[in-house]
Amino acid sequence: MAVAEPDQHLSDRIARLTDRRRIAILPVRGVIGGALRTEELIRLLGHARRDRHICAVLLEIDSPGGSATASEALYLAVKRVAAVKPVVAWIRGTGASGAYFLACGASRILSFPSAIVGSIGVISVRPVAVEALRRLGANVVVTKTGPLKDLGAPWREPNDADLQKERELVDAVFKRFTGAVRMARGFDDTALARVTTGEVWLGANAVDLGLVDALADDEDAALGVTQDLAALPHRWTKRLSTRRSVLQRLGMPGAGMGPPGERWIAEIEGWLRVPRVRA
Repeated sequence: MAVAEPDQHLSDRIARLTDRRRIAILPVRGVIGGALRTEELIRLLGHARRDRHICAVLLEIDSPGGSATASEALYLAVKRVAAVKPVVAWIRGTGASGAYFLACGASRILSFPSAIVGSIGVISVRPVAVEALRRLGANVVVTKTGPLKDLGAPWREPNDADLQKERELVDAVFKRFTGAVRMARGFDDTALARVTTGEVWLGANAVDLGLVDALADDEDAALGVTQDLAALPHRWTKRLSTRRSVLQRLGMPGAGMGPPGERWIAEIEGWLRVPRVRA
C-alpha cells in the first residue's frame, strides 16, 4: 500500500499528458464596456471554439450587464461556440441585463442559489443640464445637418420627436434581447411577459421562472454539469483569461481599466443599476 499512492499519482500525470481534452473556464466579470473588455472576451471565445483540445466551456458570470451592442456581440460569440461544443453559463454573483443576454447563447444556464438574475430590459439615460447652464450664464450654439443630429444632447430639453426616436431605439433593442431569451428558454408570450419586467430575482426563484436550468453551489458542481454535457470521463480544466497586471492580481479597484474615463463611468453606473444583496 505504501507504493500504490505514488504509482496512482504517476498514472494520473501520464493520463493528463496523453489525454489533452479540457474544459475551458472563462470568467465574465465586470460591466460590459467597463472592466469587461468585449473584444478580448470575443477573442477568447473564438480561441475556445477553434481549439480541438477544448471540449466544453464554463462561463463564470458576475456582471450587471452594460452596453446593448456589446452584449449582443457577446451573445452571438457564445452562441457560435455552443454550436460546436457545450457551453455552460454559471451565474456565480450577478447575471443581469446584458450579462443574462450573453448567457442565453449557452447550452445551459446555472446559478448560485442567491445570485442576482434577470433585469431583462433596455434603458436609455441622459442628463438634462439646461437649468444648470442657465444658472451659469452659459449658452450653447449648435449648427447641425438634421433635426435629430443632437439627439440626447444635455444642453436642451427633449422634444416629442426626440422622445419618439429614443423610444424606437429602446424598443428595437428590447425586441432583439427578448427574442434571444424566447429562443434560449422556449418561452411562450405569457412566460416571456412574466420575466421581461426589468426586475431581478435570486437564482432559486429564477429556476422556477425558467430563466435558469438548475442551481450550482460552487464551481465544482458547475463543472460536473459541463463534464456531463461534453461526455468527458474527467473534468480537467484550462483557465482562459487576459494577462493581468500585478495590481489586478492584488485586487486593486480599477486596475486594468486604464486612466479614469468612460470605462470607469460605465463600471460605476452599471453596478449602481443592479441591487447588491448584502448580509
